[in-house]
Order: sequence, then C-alpha cells, then structure tokens
Amino acid sequence: MMHATGSKKDLSNHRYYGAVQDVLEHDSVQLLKSFRHHVHTTRFQHSLNVSYYSYAICRRFGWDAVAAARAGLMHDLYFYETCDYDREESLDGTSHYASHPKLALSNAETEFSISEKEADMIVHHMWPVVWEKPQCKEGYVIAVVDKWVAIMEYLAPYLRRRYAAQPAEVSE
Repeated sequence: MMHATGSKKDLSNHRYYGAVQDVLEHDSVQLLKSFRHHVHTTRFQHSLNVSYYSYAICRRFGWDAVAAARAGLMHDLYFYETCDYDREESLDGTSHYASHPKLALSNAETEFSISEKEADMIVHHMWPVVWEKPQCKEGYVIAVVDKWVAIMEYLAPYLRRRYAAQPAEVSE
C-alpha cells in the first residue's frame, strides 16, 4: 500500500495512481527513497506527498491535476543529500534553495517528456523562498503544498507521540 503522509487512502488503488504511474515507477524517482528529506522522511515520500495533495487540490478546483501530480513527483528530483550541498562547489554559486529546482528540472527533462506547465511548476516550486513566481495557478499550489507538507513531515512524529500519549476522551 502506498499512502501520502496524513492520508489513509491507498494511492495504489486510486485514480491518482493512473495519472502518475509512469513517473512514480521510474527508476530515478524510486531512487529518491535512498535520500533523507526534512529529517523524518525520504525525498520519495516528500515528493509523493506534494504530488498527491497538489493533485487533490487542483482536481477539486477543476485545474490541471495531472500536470500538478506529475510535477509534484519531479519537483525535488536531485540525487545528493541536501546537507552535503556546498555553495562553493555549485555551478552557479547559489544556495541549495535557489539551485535545486533548476537541477530537478534538468533531471526531469532528461528522464521524462514534460510539458511547459510541468517545467514551470518544477522550476518555481521554491516560491516565495526565492522570488521567481510560478506562471500558472497549479504552480502556486505546488509551491504552497511543498511548504505545508514539509512542516507536516517535520512535525508528524512529535504529533503522533503527543496524541498517542493522551487518554481518550470520555463522553457522558
């Protein structure tokens, strides 16, 4: 079973899966399972979370949910531990926050056939941390969901422990 953090839905039996199966099962995306992300999760799980929640929001509003789901899976498609990033050794001398979207886009374009909209979502997903804005509404969804999911992933273990330790409420 495959789940987004915070969701009980089995995504392998969900229409979402059909929209992203080619990307989700690709070796380069599966390789993200070997990289830690936001302390308590993997980059694969983080990308799955961003992908699924962006898909759900865009679908709800009648926007391009498939493009958002695909871009969500590829938005952090880089293959190094974030803590090992060295600005001095980077190609453009910028921070990881500014450079990894460009690297993710380059990797996505190498591995997949992606649309201009998907490319825009990938390269601008760090807005507003970096000031380059997405050019489509789905890009704003990815950017906001990426930050929300990061907070959720970081806090999830603490919240689970806290709520597991509380006694159940008694109704009268």
